[in-house]
Amino acid sequence: MGFDATYADFSVDPTRLANSDVRLHGARFAGSHVALSAGGSVTLDFEVEDPEDVPQATLTVTALVSKLGSDLGYAPMDVLVQGEVLAEDLTVPGGGDLPQDNVFAVPGRLLKPGTNTLEIRSSAKSGSMLWLYRITLDPVWERGRSERARVAEAARDSVFAYGTELRPAHASSASWQAAPRLLFHIDRDEHSLPAQLGWRDEDGAEAAISFQSNMSDFHGVYRSADGTAYEYRGRLTDRRPFSDDTQNLSASPLHRFHTEEGWGGSWHTSHELRLLVDGGGAPVERVTWRDQRGNSGVAVLHAAVSEVEVTGVEASDEFDEGGEGADNLLDDQHSKWLTFEETAQLDFTLARPAAVASYSLMSANDFDERDPRDWTLYGSHDGHTWTPLDTRSGEKFTGRHQTRQFHLRSSTRAYRHYRLDIINNAGGSEVQLAHVRFAEAPTGQAFTGCYQRYNEGPIGYRGTPVVAPSSAVPVAPRVASDLEAAVASLSETAQTLAALAAQLRRH
Repeated sequence: MGFDATYADFSVDPTRLANSDVRLHGARFAGSHVALSAGGSVTLDFEVEDPEDVPQATLTVTALVSKLGSDLGYAPMDVLVQGEVLAEDLTVPGGGDLPQDNVFAVPGRLLKPGTNTLEIRSSAKSGSMLWLYRITLDPVWERGRSERARVAEAARDSVFAYGTELRPAHASSASWQAAPRLLFHIDRDEHSLPAQLGWRDEDGAEAAISFQSNMSDFHGVYRSADGTAYEYRGRLTDRRPFSDDTQNLSASPLHRFHTEEGWGGSWHTSHELRLLVDGGGAPVERVTWRDQRGNSGVAVLHAAVSEVEVTGVEASDEFDEGGEGADNLLDDQHSKWLTFEETAQLDFTLARPAAVASYSLMSANDFDERDPRDWTLYGSHDGHTWTPLDTRSGEKFTGRHQTRQFHLRSSTRAYRHYRLDIINNAGGSEVQLAHVRFAEAPTGQAFTGCYQRYNEGPIGYRGTPVVAPSSAVPVAPRVASDLEAAVASLSETAQTLAALAAQLRRH
């Protein structure tokens, strides 16, 4: 069985550990790392169940040597397993720059059942500090397992708050000024911390920032709504796991989306995306990010169109023999409906009564003189008595397969049936359309964007809002609405019957 994921993450306080205990000697925690003085050491005890299953292990020590003023530092490192030296007087490259991953092969013969010991020492000859950021250890066949486990564990605390500061761009002598707190949470269930984040507010303000790998601070740029550019930095003040109370931490909305990824010519269900960015300004309209695994995404927020399901359509006339019947108006192909008349009526039946706020028409593939030009949209509860809802005249489609959306000028009641009465076309002797769609008023914000996994090409990415149980339409109002619709339908039917009775009396 070898051994479990094993790591020590010194970038957080308290140190995050897996299958390990840590002892320090001549070392101290220094915010984002453990600092070892000359002769200091970090000892890690870890458990191995069956060393015969591990012919070799992969040890990764992420470390940095502090500078000596403006010069490179000097802090050679010794690495020992079970007291046997793996590396001696190893100088970490790039001292004083960025942490380096130092990888070592641990012979399986050094491992034993039960508790094993790994020791990292800073040489007694060191002139500066040896900074340790993390240690991971894996069976050679499972390299990277512990790092993935560490990142996944770290990513559980995915709500971040930073105290921020600004100073004018290209004014290095200017002092930093306090700026609003930054609070954010981005999670698409990939268990990876963000490396970069960018956003644009609805008022035009925008920012782009990059994080330290341990998320302790960030640096970037900010441009205010009036176009003034600033340097932008922040230091972590709070970090916690996502919960139902997260929304209460911010005045900006927490967005939750059902998502789909577009590849292979179709859309595929993906993980839920949670998105919250609050930089103290207006709500965001665009968010970009890249995580520490190299995955990146873009989400542009917009009003969610709630398309209404249509269960049937009947046309006053259709070219069914040519495969151009009215049913084509409901599919997702570029087929069409065609009638050899200059006028036409299309009657649509919805899956449920709906207060349509907009409808869209798509022009067909050929002959623009067949496009509808003048029409009226009607609504009906029973499919017999019709109420005019929207009238258009002189409309024009400027291209083939062009979709045009038409908003009703006033709110409507919920109808089960809708009729498109086409009075005139654009000059031809036939009328045609490719699609007809109906939509209710937007229920929230959706997003459109793209996503790119590390070492792969970009794919489509889109999402629709998750409706929380607390915001769902209560049963009683829904029943009341249905009853109102039924009463209206009965009233219209009664009026029709009364008119018929009057005609019968006259005859």
